[in-house]
Amino acid sequence: MKYLLILPFLLLLSATATAQTAKSSERHIKTFKSDSFTLKQYYFVMLTKGPKSNEIKEPGEMGKLQDGHMANIKRLYAEGKILVAGPFGDSGNWRGIFIFDCDTQEEVEQLLATDPMIKAGRLGYEIHPWWTAMNSVFK
Repeated sequence: MKYLLILPFLLLLSATATAQTAKSSERHIKTFKSDSFTLKQYYFVMLTKGPKSNEIKEPGEMGKLQDGHMANIKRLYAEGKILVAGPFGDSGNWRGIFIFDCDTQEEVEQLLATDPMIKAGRLGYEIHPWWTAMNSVFK
């Protein structure tokens, strides 16, 4: 219950931080500090069905693409670039998410271009700047 009371406060701080960052974006300031925590900008990537999501059906080719996709995620995780990654459990248009810890959206785009599933057109994506408490963890 206490988390529900904190959510509106975090959303208000997020909006304030976004406005302040827009003014100072030339200095690449990505954090907003309060008395109890620091909000930081990350990048939320929604993985979607790609333009060729139904074209590749051969199991061997799909297996290679999936192996490469997973290896790429592991590499980016080891480099500290991806903090969260995972698929959705249904067959909708949204296929999964990544949360990146990068300095710019351009860096995120360059890293996404290294994913074999995206290169092959099986996956597409949307990138959104996203604010949350720095160093937060799921429990």
